[in-house]
Order: sequence, then C-alpha cells, then structure tokens
Amino acid sequence: MTPRRGVRDELPGASATTAEPVDRDSDRAPSMDAIVQDGYGTSDILRLAQMPRPRVGPHEVLLAVEAAGLDRGTWHLMAGKPRLLRLAFGLRTPKQPIIGRDIAGTVVEVGAQVTTLCVGDEVFGVAPGSVADYAAARADKLARRPPNLSWEQAAVVPVSGGTALQAVLDAGGVTAGQQVLVIGASGGVGSYAVQLAKSVGAEVTGTASAAKQDLLRSLCADHVLDYDRDDFADGSRHYDVIIDIAGLSDLTRLRRALKPTGTLVLVGGEGGGDWTGGTIGRQLRARLRSLFGRHRLTSVLAKERGSDYERLAVLLEAGELVPSVDRAFEMADTADAMRLLESGAVRGKVAISVGPAR
Repeated sequence: MTPRRGVRDELPGASATTAEPVDRDSDRAPSMDAIVQDGYGTSDILRLAQMPRPRVGPHEVLLAVEAAGLDRGTWHLMAGKPRLLRLAFGLRTPKQPIIGRDIAGTVVEVGAQVTTLCVGDEVFGVAPGSVADYAAARADKLARRPPNLSWEQAAVVPVSGGTALQAVLDAGGVTAGQQVLVIGASGGVGSYAVQLAKSVGAEVTGTASAAKQDLLRSLCADHVLDYDRDDFADGSRHYDVIIDIAGLSDLTRLRRALKPTGTLVLVGGEGGGDWTGGTIGRQLRARLRSLFGRHRLTSVLAKERGSDYERLAVLLEAGELVPSVDRAFEMADTADAMRLLESGAVRGKVAISVGPAR
C-alpha cells in the first residue's frame, strides 16, 4: 500500500490533535489525517486532526482518498442549518465529525459481501467523511472513475451531478427541442444541469451573475441572463421546463415563465426559517399548487445512487459532461475552501486534493 501523504506540517500555526483510536479485538486502529468539526458553526470550527482509520462493513469498501468535493450540502451539515437536519445528523455535535461526502479514490479493502469492486479499482461517488486520508463507502454509492477525468474532476461530480441528473432527466423529463430555463446555472448543480439538458437536445437558458456568464457560454448555454438585470418572467419567453436551483424566486413568478403545461422542478433552496430553511415549506407549497392547475410543480430531494454515477460516467467519458473545478485546495486549507464556497464566488465546484502530489 502506498503511504498516504500527511498535511500537518502544511498548516501554519497549528498541529494535529489526536483522537483516541478505536480498540477492537485488542487492535489499535491505524490513524489518519482528517478535517473535523467538533460542533456546528462557521468554517472557523474546521480543524486538522488525527482520527482512527475507518473499518469497513460487509457492504462497504475502504478508499484511499485522492480528492474530495465541497458543496452547499456540506456547508449545511457544517453549520447545522436548517436545525431540522440535526435530528438526523446529531443534535449538539455531528455523529460523523469528519466533513465531506463527494469522493474519488482507490479501493484498498473490500467488505465481505462486496462483489462489484476489487482492490485497486479507481472510483468516485459518495462516502461520509471524505475529507480524510481514508474513507469507508457503500459499494452501491460508487462508480468507476472515467479515465479522462483527473481525481479532482471526478471528486466534484457525485453529489451535484447526481442532483442535476435527477432534476433534469428524471423529475423534469427534459427531451430534445424543449425550452429549458436553469436558474442558478453557474453553481455546482447548475453547471451540470445546463450540460445535461444540452446533452438531450434541449435549448437552454441559464441565469448567472455578470461575472459568471462566460462560464455558462463555455458550457454551451444557448442564452444567458444576468439575474441582477434580466427578468426571466417578463413574458418575452416561456419555458417547457424550469429547473430552479437558486431557490429565491416566488412560485407565482416562476409559474409566469412556464408554458401552459410546463414543469417546474425545485432543487433545494436558501433562506427561510432557522428550523426548516428555504426548502421544505416551499416544496410543499409547490406540490399543493400543482393539484389545482395545469402546471406540473415538483421537487427533488436528491438520492445518492451509484447507478446515477454510472449514467454520468458515460457522459463524462464521452465529453458531453465536463466538471467545472473553480479551484483545488490542499486538505490543510479546507477552511479557506469553505469560505470561498460561502462567499458565492465559486464558478462550478471546489475540490480538495488529498492524495500524493502528482
């Protein structure tokens, strides 16, 4: 096994802390570097620590992590917002202290019931605690890494790419020739949504700030709107499908931009109350309104599925889908990466490089 690179010496003014390793059958679990949070809060709570290397269950594999990705979901889990999340992930402190879910790495150990992967396979997918030297992942939440992608490119695909796929192709049912509007098109999910809609032959309009419009053009969006100046609901154009990722527009305004039998797909949402955030109430209202009109209003609460990552891998290898990596940070600089994500300035996705330098 190739030794993993340590990063403690790369963190000025700080040193790794040591967590008591797990003891099972009198064996001390080997330790590893990881980025952890001891509670909920801002990126300032993130720290480098020594943690026990995960043990794999019968349906899991152990990955030597090469790269991880950050997304808004990781931020919500770090901040513990909306507070309803804490019922599932830990009331006062996270049940999983190591941050991250997006992952790309190499299989180094295989659980007893895993038959689809072998030691040495290079994969990408989802694993809780991915910003670490090693992470355990369910085999059914992984797919083989397309050979034309770097580790960092592969690591920023799963969560955002999978969400976009479920929104555009599954919930939205986008087909060739349709007029599609993607609101919030320059972020992680949005950049994939634009490309997925284009891959099936739709005509795509995307909204973005002026600073990010060139990104949408590079993704082959047919039309680009400046969300600070242009009104997508001014009546000049109507859409078969609207994918709303930004989550800030009123439902009535969104419906004005739809064709008479159009479809609105809500993906997440920011703002809202401290307990439920901007997602749950808005999605419930949309589904209720859908019962009393010709518009189809639906929403996506994304599922983590290896089968979806396999579908994405086909498009990635064919060059029809290209990950947009704004920057790749070293693991020691994860807090800085999270601050960039919080700022809203990210074009596409942010990656964390974990494996040995190449």
